[in-house]
Amino acid sequence: MIYKVKATAAILFFLSATISWSQVHTTAYGTLTDIDGNEYETVLIGNQVWMAENLRVTHYSNGDPVPNVRNNNEWASLETGAYSIYMNFRLFARIYGALYNWYAVEDERGLCPAGWRVPDHNDWWELILALDGKDVAGGKLKSTSRRWRRPNEGATNETGFNALPGGYRYGNGRFHYLGSYGDWWTSSAFDNSYAWFKTIAYDGSDIEEGTFHMRNGLSVRCIKDQ
Repeated sequence: MIYKVKATAAILFFLSATISWSQVHTTAYGTLTDIDGNEYETVLIGNQVWMAENLRVTHYSNGDPVPNVRNNNEWASLETGAYSIYMNFRLFARIYGALYNWYAVEDERGLCPAGWRVPDHNDWWELILALDGKDVAGGKLKSTSRRWRRPNEGATNETGFNALPGGYRYGNGRFHYLGSYGDWWTSSAFDNSYAWFKTIAYDGSDIEEGTFHMRNGLSVRCIKDQ
C-alpha cells in the first residue's frame, strides 16, 4: 500500500530557510565508481551532489554480495537485503539499474561507495525545494528519453538528474510499471515494516512521496556526504 503525505511544516520551514530558491546551480560534477567497477555520472544540484544514474551494484561496500533473488516466492519471504533486475532481464540493469528491497538499503555494510550514502527523507526534500517545490520538481528531474511512456509530461531534465522509469517489484515478487514510474527509496523508515520513497510518473511534472513495504524492490540513488 502507498501512503502519500505532505511534508511537515517544520521540515519545509527549515529547508526553505537554507536554500536560495532563485539561484540553484546545476552542473555535471564528475563520475563515481562502485565496488563492482560500475561508473556513474554525477551532478551538482544546488549544494548537493547526486548520482545521475540508478545504482546497479551487486556487492555491499565491504565486498559481501547482495543476493540476487529471482524467484517470486523467495522474494516474498525476505527479511534481509536483496536485489533484482526488472523481469530478470540483464540488459535492464545497465539502463535502469537494479531494484533493491529496503533491507539492503538499511544494511550497515552499505550499498553506496565510501563518502556516499542513500539519501534520507530530508535530503530529498532539500532537492525538491531547491527546484521550486514538488509540483514541478519531477519534470526538472525526468529524462526526456523515449523510455518514458507518453506524454512524459513536463520533462526537461534541466538538472541533469536523468530520472528514468525503472518501475518496481512488489513484495509478492511481481514486476510493474516499467516505462511509467520511477521510484526511489529513501533511507528513512516509517515504522518496522514500511519506509519512505519518492515517485515520479509519466503523466505529471510533480514528485510524490509515500511509504512502501520494505520487501518491495525500488531504484536507489546515492548522494555525496557533505
